Amino acid sequence: MPNLAKKFWLRIIFAFAFWSLLGLAFASQFYFSSAQFGNPVSWPRALTYSLADWYVFAVLSIPATWIARHFPIERPHRTRSALVHAAASVGFSLAYVVVRGAVATWQSSNVSFAQSFEFLLLKTWHLNILYYWVIIAVSHAFDYARRFRERELRAAELEKRLTEARLQALQMQLNPHFLFNTLHAISSLMHRDVEAADRMLVRLSDLLRRALDASDTQEVTLREELDFLGRYAEIEQTRFGPRLKIEMNIAPETLDALVPSLVLQPLVENAIKHGIEPRARAGCIEIKADRDRDSLRLEVRDNGAGLPNGNIVEGIGLSNTRARLKQLYEDGHSFELSGAPEGGVMVKIRLPFHKS
Repeated sequence: MPNLAKKFWLRIIFAFAFWSLLGLAFASQFYFSSAQFGNPVSWPRALTYSLADWYVFAVLSIPATWIARHFPIERPHRTRSALVHAAASVGFSLAYVVVRGAVATWQSSNVSFAQSFEFLLLKTWHLNILYYWVIIAVSHAFDYARRFRERELRAAELEKRLTEARLQALQMQLNPHFLFNTLHAISSLMHRDVEAADRMLVRLSDLLRRALDASDTQEVTLREELDFLGRYAEIEQTRFGPRLKIEMNIAPETLDALVPSLVLQPLVENAIKHGIEPRARAGCIEIKADRDRDSLRLEVRDNGAGLPNGNIVEGIGLSNTRARLKQLYEDGHSFELSGAPEGGVMVKIRLPFHKS
């Protein structure tokens, strides 16, 4: 209610200022043109005369805009509305002559109402009708602009909901993918080291709890993402032992930046599956994050087997990550997957740097 009252009074103030400025403009014209043609009038007289004119129009514009709002000249009732406005324009002109005549009689005791009425009827009748149609046209323009803004807002809201639905679908696709791959890793360890498999199950339950808690959140801080990734890395390091080394080079100023949830885990999983697992010797995965002005740069690099025959094959994790980045940031991001110069594969992501 306070907002409605505030808007109402703002409209009143705006309308009063608008009609007052019109009155001042015409008062200036009346004052200077009278002096130019040798029949000068005082500034107070010019001002009161013009303001009386336009304040009467201001009062009459209220029912005119009401009629414009209830009888818009548009299909399917265009003819009916036009006839209503034609009759209303006559009434508007007549009302102006009556009200302005009464004001003129009040302003000057030397002029009778009948004289004022006759003078205004002859001088302003057709002009008043024109003013009515100007008011109707302006009212229609404001109404069309308001409806256009409302349509834009509705379209933006629908687009936002569609994007959220797509992101939610992608995240729902990613969570089972992560779960099945982790369970597969645990099952492969179960027959070799039961205690290690048990530790992995405990860590997996913690990861799943955290993933479910963030299921409705599309962005988290890099600090939270790295914490989740660290717990996932513990599971994989339990599985691979000394064969897997993970290094993190994270610029401190990037820790509070927002990133898509589970953006790094599929990249690390992909590096382990295609870079570390096929080889018998130890491998290293390096994760970097730094800031470049208004951008956040993320990089995941491994020194593993590299791209087979130089071909890039994206599974669910990578294609899902690429699709989520597109939905969240449109053209404001980049995602590059390529072979590393010293061997292995690297993924580079550039995002808008922003905080919650």
